[in-house]
Amino acid sequence: MQKPPKIPESVLVVIHTPELDVLIIERADHKGFWQSVTGSKDRIDEPLVETAAREVQEETGIVIGGALVPENALLDWHHSIQYEIYPQWRHRYAEGVVQNTEHQFSLCVPHCLEVTLAPREHTAHLWLPFREAADRCFSWSNREAILQLPERLAAYNR
Repeated sequence: MQKPPKIPESVLVVIHTPELDVLIIERADHKGFWQSVTGSKDRIDEPLVETAAREVQEETGIVIGGALVPENALLDWHHSIQYEIYPQWRHRYAEGVVQNTEHQFSLCVPHCLEVTLAPREHTAHLWLPFREAADRCFSWSNREAILQLPERLAAYNR
C-alpha cells in the first residue's frame, strides 16, 4: 500500500543542553547530511506542538513530558519560514507541491539524556557547541535556526 503524500507543513526542533551544546543527527538516506529533528504533520489538524513532540520521540527516543524533559522545555519560537523542497524529496508530496512551511522550536534537555535513533531515518548523532553544529548542517534553514538559538532563548527569558 502506498503512503499518502506528505503534508507540506513541518517542524524543526533544535535540541540543546543548557550550555548550548546542540544535538545533530545524520540522515540514513544521505550520508554526511546532518540536521536537527524535522518532520511533517501527520494530519492537517495536528497541533504543531504535538508534531514537534512526536518527531522528537520518533527520531531520538527523547520523551517530552517526564521528569527529565518537562513539557515546558519545548519552546515554540512562533517563527516559520517557507522554502523550496529539495527536488530529491518532492516525490513524497502531492504532485505539484514544491514549497514547505517549517515551524521552528527548541528543546532544552540535560546532558545525561540518552539518544536512541530511529535507524531507518538516522545513523549517527553528535552533541556539538551550537556554532559547530550549525556548520555541520546541510540545510540553510537549520543552520540559521541553530545560530539564532542564544537570541531566541534570551527573548523567552526576558
